[in-house]
Amino acid sequence: MIIDPVQAMAMKPTSSVSPIPTVVPSLPEYQVAGETGQRTLWVVFVLMVISTIVFTGMAWSVPIQKRLYHIVTTMIVIFASISYFAMATGHGVSYHHTKVTESHRHVPDTTKDIYRQVYWARYVDWSVTTPLLLLDLCLLAGLSGGHIFMALVADVIMILTGLFAAFGSEGTPQKWGWYTIACIAYLVVVWHLAVHGRGMAMAKGGKVGKFFIAIGSFTLIIWTVYPIIWGIADGSRNMSVDMEIVAYAVLDVLAKPVFGAWLLFTHMSVPETNIDIGGFWAHGLGSEGAIRVGDDDEGA
Repeated sequence: MIIDPVQAMAMKPTSSVSPIPTVVPSLPEYQVAGETGQRTLWVVFVLMVISTIVFTGMAWSVPIQKRLYHIVTTMIVIFASISYFAMATGHGVSYHHTKVTESHRHVPDTTKDIYRQVYWARYVDWSVTTPLLLLDLCLLAGLSGGHIFMALVADVIMILTGLFAAFGSEGTPQKWGWYTIACIAYLVVVWHLAVHGRGMAMAKGGKVGKFFIAIGSFTLIIWTVYPIIWGIADGSRNMSVDMEIVAYAVLDVLAKPVFGAWLLFTHMSVPETNIDIGGFWAHGLGSEGAIRVGDDDEGA
């Protein structure tokens, strides 16, 4: 049978196979600090260095046996200075890689790679400075060694599990499981300060009790904001890295230089807060503290 070329061109295809839609792969997304974040890191570094100089000068103005608050508080801003220098120079940061699945109605699902900066130097800082800050409050309240030890351990657990959560896998209970453990550890810290700490501080006198409640409440309010920022930033990535840096910077300035200045200046004006740590702290182990081998044998 001869087919007219004109008729052949007019014929429609009878295939029932639909064209396969094409999917263009998405490019990786990098969530990194910009100019605002970098400037903020340098500004806070300078503030921490200035605080270190001021607190060191204040320590020199009192006898060595009365410098415990000064030394602990100065160590806080020294470690914070180191941390912010590391972050500002790019040596205290890593990337957390996350794969996000995007669903589509008429084409296959696609995956998107997200690389977000995580400033692990911040967690190193917190693992050292928050126990020191907590030690200041425990000494102010007059807590026993047992309560101080448990509060410090809970604090370290809180920081480390927060770090594990920051690098936790997405889409699994791992990330928010670590976050939950960190929050529970924080509640243990709050319990030691709000219950035992408050009672011991009030027993030391009106001025000490009122001051502890004021500075303790100030600290706990600030510390409560930290996990909220974490949940919005590292947790759900609903906050840019720049805004995360600014938020943490404000909290760190309040929790360290402002806290330290408030504590030291009030300590100077309220004698009831003094802790005399003479003896070993000021003079070392004297002959009365030396261990002499053979004493027991002579008395036998």
